[in-house]
Amino acid sequence: MSRNKTEEFNFEARLGELEQLVTRMEEGELGLEESLQTFEQGVRLVKQCQQALAQAEQKIKVLVSADGETEDLKLDPVGD
Repeated sequence: MSRNKTEEFNFEARLGELEQLVTRMEEGELGLEESLQTFEQGVRLVKQCQQALAQAEQKIKVLVSADGETEDLKLDPVGD
């Protein structure tokens, strides 16, 4: 994520932006060029959100361990 260190990442705001982009694309009223630009912007937002989630997961791993040792979290797969 190339952003200023002083700039705070707001996960919920980025997720809201992504939802708006999806809605615009689903409406089917965008031209080809605008659709491609919207898709590219969406991909960037997804990558930023994935990175934020990975960082949050890493923090959780540190906080969960009482002795400072991190362990892999065993998460249930989504949809199973």
